[in-house]
Amino acid sequence: MTSPILLLVVEDEPAIQILMEDVLKDAGFAVRVATFGEEAVSILDDDSVRPVGLITDVRLGQGIIGWDVARHARERHAEIAVVYVTGDSAADWAAYGVPKSLLLPKPFANAQLVAAITTLLNEQATSLC
Repeated sequence: MTSPILLLVVEDEPAIQILMEDVLKDAGFAVRVATFGEEAVSILDDDSVRPVGLITDVRLGQGIIGWDVARHARERHAEIAVVYVTGDSAADWAAYGVPKSLLLPKPFANAQLVAAITTLLNEQATSLC
């Protein structure tokens, strides 16, 4: 039996954080959650934790924002799948988003979240073959 795919979810709104975690776990993923950008960077820097996917809110309050978390993630793990979620920063995606990422505008349906990360993970697997 294989281990579930590990995703890192970065979201500062508790209700949305819990919802995303539950939806992704129900879809069969293992989920690690960070509330702030600094916490996400710390997790990404931990060599014992190797998420293959990152789902991050763009606006994370004070400090490191989602755009920067994703850039750091790609520096540490070049092939990590990145999905941004945002209520108001979609127009900035082309300028600040990492290549081969997806942006999911809030509010989104649960199935859209699972489909977004699954699409990127499938593309990642295909490119590695």
